[in-house]
Amino acid sequence: MKTNMRKTSLLGVCLVSLLWIGCSEPSKPAAKKEPEKPAEPVTGRSALFSMYQKARTWSLDAQVLKLNSIHLSDVPSAPGKEGAWQGVFTSANLGKMQTYTYCVVEEEGNLHKGVFSTGEQSWSGPQGVNAPFDMRAVLIDSDVAYKTADEKAADYDKQHPGMPISYQLEKISKYPLAVWRVIWGESVSTSNFSIYVDANQGKYLDKMH
Repeated sequence: MKTNMRKTSLLGVCLVSLLWIGCSEPSKPAAKKEPEKPAEPVTGRSALFSMYQKARTWSLDAQVLKLNSIHLSDVPSAPGKEGAWQGVFTSANLGKMQTYTYCVVEEEGNLHKGVFSTGEQSWSGPQGVNAPFDMRAVLIDSDVAYKTADEKAADYDKQHPGMPISYQLEKISKYPLAVWRVIWGESVSTSNFSIYVDANQGKYLDKMH
């Protein structure tokens, strides 16, 4: 009987000791959450490819009609890169055109992170100087086009330092293949200087004053 009581007492002491050790152990600090990296601008071709994948689910014969860069105040621009882009695609089978945006952040208005459709319109074929083209013909990205254009814009840069640079990808009747238009200014309508670069081979084509 005494032996059993001793065993019971010893067991109680052990349990109390374990509880005390467990309570006295220092609590582990909570894992620190890594701060979210700031969004970075992307090249036009990479944004266009993401939009093209979405456009192919809309229509298998989707072709590019135009791509434009969009300046974002929250995402600093880099040579040949922007935080948002807008692409217009056409479908001869559907007789429609679809507009998409690609944005690296969620923005006010109608800009959303990733690829977002802003709606479709009827399309009856090429009008004016613009014509649709195959995405696969665009081998030169906007950052490469910028380097080529910048080499030809040294004098203009000196006279107009710090100007924003915009980008437009299109196929116009003047050239057989798609071209990048590197624009010194917010848009074509507000600029008085831009340079055309071949989007297939990266060659300098012309200056527009």
